[in-house]
Amino acid sequence: MNFIKQYLVDLITFHRLGKKVHFDEYFRETAKLTTSEIHKTPRRTLIINHFIKLVKAQYYLEIGVRDPKKNFNKIESENKFSVDPGIEFDDNPVDFKMTSDAFFDKLKNNNLKIKSDVKFDVIFIDGLHISNQVEKDILNSLEFLNENGVIILHDCNPPSEFHQREQYNFVNSPAGPFWNGTTWKAFYKFRHYKDLFSICFDSDWGVGIISKKQYPLFNNIKGKIENEFYEFSNLNENRGEHLNLSSFEQWAELIKK
Repeated sequence: MNFIKQYLVDLITFHRLGKKVHFDEYFRETAKLTTSEIHKTPRRTLIINHFIKLVKAQYYLEIGVRDPKKNFNKIESENKFSVDPGIEFDDNPVDFKMTSDAFFDKLKNNNLKIKSDVKFDVIFIDGLHISNQVEKDILNSLEFLNENGVIILHDCNPPSEFHQREQYNFVNSPAGPFWNGTTWKAFYKFRHYKDLFSICFDSDWGVGIISKKQYPLFNNIKGKIENEFYEFSNLNENRGEHLNLSSFEQWAELIKK
């Protein structure tokens, strides 16, 4: 009898807690932002393939693959290579089953089937979404990037502070399982490099592009609005300048002219 009584008490408690969460302002607003982001198009695959055609890419590299069916297999490049340690996808059917750090280290030392003098035209970074790792991936990628090539990054425009948490496994946040990590911090940092140019398309959680060449609408930070401590609230108020946030459709139309 005591067991049944305790069960009913727990059930009522959980019901009240669930109801409180359901009507919580942060949960409700974040859910709306998540839904809005999910429906944004085009997806990263289309954007990547667009740049492959634009730069007439001969070599494509993807860092952070998980399931190749989601993106890699759809990439329209004759010579494409994939890197993933296989933490999130047990099958891990990629070319190089290792971390990006190990891949670039082996590539520099000519210990891979790819020659160390290779230059990639398009490099897509979608690995560990923590700023210091993304920064390393960008630096390494720049070393092996053609002068007219581009680096493409996923998850550069987190819609809320909960989406840009550092712990992926903390799914009790208002963002639930949706996670962009702190990729935006690395992208924002490289926007300050005078010899690099960038843009972020407001689609698919923010698709950021970094290049050595100044393509139309690509720019770098002019220093008007600083975010010295990489605060999300500052990013949220100044996304346009911080990320050079743009519409892909409008940019693609401009390129045609």
